[in-house]
Order: sequence, then C-alpha cells, then structure tokens
Amino acid sequence: MTSNSERHAVFLDEIGIGPLWKRRGLPASVVSVDLSAAEPAQATHTVAEAAASAWSTDAMVAQPVHPLREMQAAVATVPSAMNWTQLKAVVSSCEQCGLCKKRTNTVFGVGDEKAKWLFIGEGPGRNEDAQGEPFVGPAGKLLDNMLLALGLKRGDNAYIANIVKCRPTDANGKDRPPTAEEADACMPYLQRQIALIQPTVIVALGKTAALSLLKRDPATPVSTLRGTVHRYADLPLIVTYHPAYLLRSPVDKRKTWADLCLAMKIFTGAPSGA
Repeated sequence: MTSNSERHAVFLDEIGIGPLWKRRGLPASVVSVDLSAAEPAQATHTVAEAAASAWSTDAMVAQPVHPLREMQAAVATVPSAMNWTQLKAVVSSCEQCGLCKKRTNTVFGVGDEKAKWLFIGEGPGRNEDAQGEPFVGPAGKLLDNMLLALGLKRGDNAYIANIVKCRPTDANGKDRPPTAEEADACMPYLQRQIALIQPTVIVALGKTAALSLLKRDPATPVSTLRGTVHRYADLPLIVTYHPAYLLRSPVDKRKTWADLCLAMKIFTGAPSGA
C-alpha cells in the first residue's frame, strides 16, 4: 500500500484535513491516537451463527409459495452455502421487505472480494439507487479520498457495502435511514458478504451501520462508540462518521482521521502504544 507522499498530500488537502492527513513512515504512526481507553468490546456470534439465526425456516413457513419465494426460502435456510454468484442473484430479486417496491436497482456492494478492509454504510440514496453502486456523488468522492489517504481505492484491497441493499424513502420520496425491521431483513446478505470476504478490519460508517452491527440502542450517539475496538463476527470493528455527515459537519473530519488511524493500527498489528 505504498504511494507517493505528494499525491497523498493533494488528496488530503482536498478532503479538508491538510497536514494532519500526511503519512510519514509506517501508516500506524502517522497520527498519535490515544488508545489507552480503547478496549475490545464483547465478541458477538460468528457470521455463520448470526446468518443462520436471522432467517429461520419457521419464518418462511407462513410465506405464500411461488417460484421466487421458494428460491429465497431455499437459500435463506442455508446462507453459509451461498457463493458470490448465488448471493448476488438472490439480492437482485429480493422481496424480503417493502423497500423492494420503489427501488430502481439493488445496490449489492463494490470492490475487492478478497479485501482486507470492509467499509459498511447505511443504505443507497437517490444516486446509488439510480446507478446500482454504493457511495456515489459527493459523499462517495469524500469516501474515495479517505481511502486514498490510507493507500486504498475501490476494487483494490477495499470493499464497500451497506446495511440495506435498497433505497429507503419517506412518504415524500426523500432519503431516510432504514428501520430496524428493514435492516434485520437485509442483514443475512451482509453477513454472508462478510463471511466470503473475511476482512482484517471493518469500518462502520455512521450511526445506522454501527448500531445495526453492534445491536445498540437506537438513541446511542456515534460519538460514544468512537475510539474503541469493537468486534463483529470475531472481527475488529471501528466506528466513525458517515461521509455524508462530514459534508455537513466538516469540523469532524479530524476525528474521522483519528478513527481511521486506529483502524490502521489494528490492520498493521501495531501495539496500542505505538
């Protein structure tokens, strides 16, 4: 993940961080992040266990029987058996929740399917729904710059996904966060993606991603989850702000860089005092 330092400086200046984003030597020592209070959280169930419990056969019995439902039910009962091709096919025709009724495209995810870095956001917006790819538009550009600052890019050791695969909208057609029920309906897909990718580190982008993965109370602020190495499916998980939020509150970009430095420490295996 080596790259020219001057190129990094250009991207970091564009993102609005300036010199704080410039890397020197090993990535883990770029910015001093106090990890003394960062203790790993309680480990959750494995991906296979979580996926198996998310869609039980009992939940499928009451569903009307027709070809699409039969296909979904057959896969849902054995999510650990799905490969990438099967998973993408099932997602593209999913009707597990009401979000399917207004979607233009499902947004499966994008990137290196053997990536060591997995970034998880909330759900598709208008642009993502139209293009079928996560994080496009201004928020996507900001995320791309964040990746470049870490020596990453889409399709190169990084994978980008969302909690839900279809765009959530309100009564006026505006973007909104997915409900807990919508997130739960889509979670087996994401769990299988995680199991297939087997990343070294997961970065949860924003409140919806963090709370859905960590199963925290909906009123939990993102700020209280930062600076801690959480665990999901026995993998380290770091919480930071969503790029769309950073566009509205650029003052918190510095905090996000500290979060990414913490993620880099985990990725490189650097000791907490490094």
